[in-house]
Amino acid sequence: MSGAGDLRDRLTDGLYGLGWSTVKRLPEPVAARLGRRIADTVWKRRGASVLRLEANLARVAPDAGPERLAALSKAGMRSYMRYWMESFRLPAWSQERVAGSVDIKDIHYLKDGLASGRGVVLALPHLANWDLAGVWVTRALGVPFTTVAERLKPETLFDRFVAYRESLGMEVLPHTGGAAFGTLARRLRAGGLVCLVADRDLSSSGTEVTFFGDTARMPAGPAMLAQHTGALLLPVTLWYDDSPVMKGQVYPPVDVPETGTRAEKTSRMTQALADAFATGIADHPEDWHMLQRLWLADLDERSGEPGATRAAGQAGKQGDGAGERRAAGADGERTA
Repeated sequence: MSGAGDLRDRLTDGLYGLGWSTVKRLPEPVAARLGRRIADTVWKRRGASVLRLEANLARVAPDAGPERLAALSKAGMRSYMRYWMESFRLPAWSQERVAGSVDIKDIHYLKDGLASGRGVVLALPHLANWDLAGVWVTRALGVPFTTVAERLKPETLFDRFVAYRESLGMEVLPHTGGAAFGTLARRLRAGGLVCLVADRDLSSSGTEVTFFGDTARMPAGPAMLAQHTGALLLPVTLWYDDSPVMKGQVYPPVDVPETGTRAEKTSRMTQALADAFATGIADHPEDWHMLQRLWLADLDERSGEPGATRAAGQAGKQGDGAGERRAAGADGERTA
């Protein structure tokens, strides 16, 4: 089994390496057609990732019939492959190309927060292309930032992602190891910017939220960082439309509640993030690249132990020191 696993890891690493080395050299129309063709082929095969995406979209659009859900999942796979085609090509984009490829509403919340010197946490879901948004921040706004990435297997693939994102002006910290929270806090106290993809908990210590009418668990890191450092916490959503320009929205700050325990404050702030995410996802469900189980009912169904996942989530809300170190585990990667 280990030999087969090693072979699979080498194949995965090789395919991503091929993408970064080859796709960026293709003419843009060719790359776009290739992405759509791959997406349609994967969608037609109706594999586990496509079925999970469709099941997640059924929660987002509960009134959608089978035909509508199928159309959404097909559009979702095309959006997902657009993300990859753009990401493979981003290192070759000029500053002018990046600046003209993103249009963010209410960006003044970010600019004003940074100008105040208090630090800013941007929290966003898996919508559209957060890598492109990140490059836009570093190149068009001239603002470096720090983020957290899931440690992928094989290690060489994780190294590729880190090198890729660092080449785009991002500081990337591994999700595992417990040191990320402290580093993020130091960056914020120095008035810096932290960006976290925060709609999927990776740590088993996240905060339970109501999300599209059912219970899910999301990372507590963004809320806890804001509490610990005084940084501004800003939800962000992204989406594609019919133009080549990706759109986005920065929402008003999520304030730290004046009363309550640390866990209660974290819960209320994380719920506010979830509500903002839900608004953006409901408006653009085809751009939500959630190909994994998210809601606790789905996680319990997979584990075969009803309530076990929920109990683990409650344990992670107690606010102990280890939980705070794990709480920075916002998701920074996507899996194919």
